[in-house]
Amino acid sequence: MILKSYLVERNVEILKNYQATIIYGVNNGTKDDIKEQIKDQNKDCEIITFFENDISKKDLLYENTTNQSLFASKKIIFIQEASDKIFDEISACLQKENKEVQIYIFSENLEKKSKLRNFFEKDKKLASIACYEDNERTLLNYINRELKEFKGLTGEITNIIINNSNLDRKIIKNELIKIKTFFSEKKINKDQIIEILNIKNDGGFDDIRDKALMGEKLKVNKLLSETEILNDEAFFYLNNLSHRVMRLHEIFKGSKNNSEYDRILENLKPPIFWKDKPIIQQQLRKWNLKKIEEMLFKIAETEILMKKNSYIKNNVIIKDLIIKLTNKASTSY
Repeated sequence: MILKSYLVERNVEILKNYQATIIYGVNNGTKDDIKEQIKDQNKDCEIITFFENDISKKDLLYENTTNQSLFASKKIIFIQEASDKIFDEISACLQKENKEVQIYIFSENLEKKSKLRNFFEKDKKLASIACYEDNERTLLNYINRELKEFKGLTGEITNIIINNSNLDRKIIKNELIKIKTFFSEKKINKDQIIEILNIKNDGGFDDIRDKALMGEKLKVNKLLSETEILNDEAFFYLNNLSHRVMRLHEIFKGSKNNSEYDRILENLKPPIFWKDKPIIQQQLRKWNLKKIEEMLFKIAETEILMKKNSYIKNNVIIKDLIIKLTNKASTSY
């Protein structure tokens, strides 16, 4: 039985209706959240964790699924890093149902032809949950759900949290822990959010980014000569640039023609800060879907280059990328 991950996150107790559940995919943050909720809902159960190498040992899984717990009335078994290598062991232990034992299997991404994935998707007694990569919308929902009891949460604040995370749920989760701890009275203040989350604010680079996306060569050259691009901050600059290009891409993908840009811009989630809207409107006039996708590819190439070559000067690479971006924006299409 296929279950949607966001529905399970809202109500993890639905998994109690299934003999066993497989939770797979690239989003480790979602998998960790579901696991924590399972633990919270089963504090009175004995919890045992195995890894794939443990399962391959003779009868270990079968013995633990058929024998009653000595310490609690029910038993929860977590199997980590599972793959099709232990399909036979898992399917064998599930043939004999024990209502006092529930099994939760965690895997990396499983292809459609995976025996484990097919087994859990087709059996109504079993649950299968795919955890795909987060996007801004899913992270927005996640933040709003986690902070629903807090006053003062605005679209601007959620935008700040998401922008500072590089769309990584694990980073956001750590930030939310800080917020919940600091704002014990459950009233959020934007200025304090920026301080406690150590938000990097580099107005100089934001200006370079925006002028580059407008194709203003003279202004970009002047700003680059006046602004120090730090080698240690190269990935921050890259993420900053990537985020803005991805927002432009989202607008182009959602519109059939340029008359729809303003409508889509107004409805973006998380919302665009009001000061940025006229800037983005100018940038949209310089780009189209093909050009923006080419630039996204170039940004991805740059990230791989910087990660693979520790000896190169990343600040020089960033400057080169800015110049290429400016040239791309200034060319007609």
